[in-house]
Amino acid sequence: MLGSTHGTFTTDPRRAHVVACGELPPHAVHGRAVTADDLDVSGRPLYAGVPDLDRFFRPASVAVVGASDAEGRPNTGITRQLIAWAERVGARLHPVHPTRQSVFGIPCFPSVADLPEQVDLAVLLVGDPLPVIERLAEEKVRFAVAFASGFAETGEEGAAAQARLTAAVQRSGLRLLGPNTNLNAFEEFREDLEGPAIALITQSGHQGRPLFTMQELGVRLSHWAPTGNEADLETSDFISYFAERPEVGAIACYVEGLKDGRAFLLAADRAARRGVPVVAVKVGRTETGARTAASHTGKLTGADTVVDAAMRQFGVIRVDGLDELQDTSALLARARKPMADGVVVYSISGGTGAHFADLATEAGLALPTLSADRQAELHQWIPEYLNVANPVDNGGHPVGDWRGRKIIDAILDDPEVGVLICPITGPFPPMSDKLAQDLVDAAEQTDKLVCVVWGSPVGTEEAYRTTLLGSSRVATFRTFANCITAVRAYLDHHRFTAHYRSPFDEAPRTPSPSFRKAQALMRPGQQLSEHAAKQLLRAYGIRVPREQLVTSAAAAVRAAGLVGYPVVMKASGARLAHKTELGLVKIGLTSASQVRDAYRELTDIARYEGVELDGILVCQMVERGVEMVVGVAHDPLFGPTVTVGLGGVLVEVLRDAAVRVPPFGEDQAKAMLSELRGRALLDGVRGAAPADVDALVEVVLRVQRMALELGDDLAELDINPLMVLPRGQGAVALDALAVCR
Repeated sequence: MLGSTHGTFTTDPRRAHVVACGELPPHAVHGRAVTADDLDVSGRPLYAGVPDLDRFFRPASVAVVGASDAEGRPNTGITRQLIAWAERVGARLHPVHPTRQSVFGIPCFPSVADLPEQVDLAVLLVGDPLPVIERLAEEKVRFAVAFASGFAETGEEGAAAQARLTAAVQRSGLRLLGPNTNLNAFEEFREDLEGPAIALITQSGHQGRPLFTMQELGVRLSHWAPTGNEADLETSDFISYFAERPEVGAIACYVEGLKDGRAFLLAADRAARRGVPVVAVKVGRTETGARTAASHTGKLTGADTVVDAAMRQFGVIRVDGLDELQDTSALLARARKPMADGVVVYSISGGTGAHFADLATEAGLALPTLSADRQAELHQWIPEYLNVANPVDNGGHPVGDWRGRKIIDAILDDPEVGVLICPITGPFPPMSDKLAQDLVDAAEQTDKLVCVVWGSPVGTEEAYRTTLLGSSRVATFRTFANCITAVRAYLDHHRFTAHYRSPFDEAPRTPSPSFRKAQALMRPGQQLSEHAAKQLLRAYGIRVPREQLVTSAAAAVRAAGLVGYPVVMKASGARLAHKTELGLVKIGLTSASQVRDAYRELTDIARYEGVELDGILVCQMVERGVEMVVGVAHDPLFGPTVTVGLGGVLVEVLRDAAVRVPPFGEDQAKAMLSELRGRALLDGVRGAAPADVDALVEVVLRVQRMALELGDDLAELDINPLMVLPRGQGAVALDALAVCR
């Protein structure tokens, strides 16, 4: 839609600079050197590097620097756990300590240089890991773990120490986990559980403990990456690695702060390409939460609206609590692809079914009405006076005999049904026991998802502990809310991945002709006048009104005649942002005398307010349409972002906007409009004609191209209002503000 682009990699000095300065390491893309095709138009990577972490999780040899067996010392317990872990994974462990001959009966070496073999992993039980890093590099150690705290989580001094550590790691060539991490990566995982596993990533080790203990409920875990302060290895590295592991069915993350927004999106993109669900708790939704996260990990949490939009854009499923993280990731890891989107609620109580159906419908789940033939079939076993349209109420008694299984099978046989949910609000043996067993047996015979909500607060019942949790085919929940959240995420994930096209594959690699025109208009460190900002829009093919910039009343009258009455007159100046509030806009002028008077009034106000002008704009007046805002902002975590929302003078009051991080395609531009609360205005309300949505989407995509190409130079762009005219008539940028970096 934006037309063809021209140029080559070598003509863009920004992209050449990225490679020349080593900002993207040669191994970042599948172990090969970076080429022009690996970078977008702004010189940023298009593909996620996948670190080879096999030797981290399954090393052949391990060195424990600072190993101890002295009673009462913290390092002793850690050393003991590492010895047990090394035995489980088949690794040779070498204690390192300058004054000990042996540790727990294992020969000890005074330094890393004295080790009898090259080791894959060095675990650093020292207060300051920095001096050790260079020695590890000399011995070609591949990975290291630093447990020490006192870095970026402690403030400016600690952040400076972490920066020195990061620089040393980058020089060394090894990969570091931590600092401020723990032993979670070396936990003992159950090996008797089958099926797809959850891989766990946490920046706070304690926050991952509930998911780790899900193994006791029969949920398999394969890895745990406690990333700590992420001086080197970060959440994104582990997402990329886990997405390639055949045993991983879902990736569960607890994220306090993202180190690199671009790297996170590239990793999420890799998981989406592979169809591997990523479920995340990301703290920092509130100002208080953001402050807490920053003090704990020393990383930027980012504007939460941008984080939320970026996750949604790349298919990351964001949940709020650890209980939701457990239930949603477990369901997504174990459930087969849905055969249909329809959800049927089946219960032994009409009240329970109605309550659950209300909540499910409000959450956006589709509860189709079962066909007349299906209802007639169900009424063979369920009394006629009970509702079986959906939700299905069996009245209780049929579940106690052979009819219970018949009902379940009939529901699952319906081609519109992909999910059967049975809320059991409390144990009522033997009825609830028989119902649970029938659901488990039916789940073993179908590819469709069967969910049970076991509402008993006790949780010790045989039907729950043995029958339901003993099944790998039934998804069991303890609350209505968690079940609905997980099922919605399950259906959304498979819809998303079924149609996913990576935006990075279609991202522009070379600058467009528009970029060269725009560069000449940029003024580093300055805000452009409205007239100059509109020239910037013209360079990218965005329509603006007919207008002329004048510096005299006589010229204003001539311009009005050329533009065509009625006209709008506005002051134009480089540092003039809010013209309406200062009275520097006059609308609906229909005669030469009004234009002359307006010119004098506008220039008088500007002099009184001390506003420096480059002239007065005489503009075509555009009245019919929907006022929108489209803009670019620079997020410190993700870089340039694109916003679209309801515009006009109430834009800051309504705050009805959607955000995306470039690159994105037409489908995401349309999805942005669908997220707006005022979306109906574009469809036409109270007799108004439908707006030209296609033209609005085109503007969003052109602004995105500006963000990609001018991202290093454009701090802010605000088109407000963008008047979206009736269908087929386009969209016109009536006002624009641009700030250069």
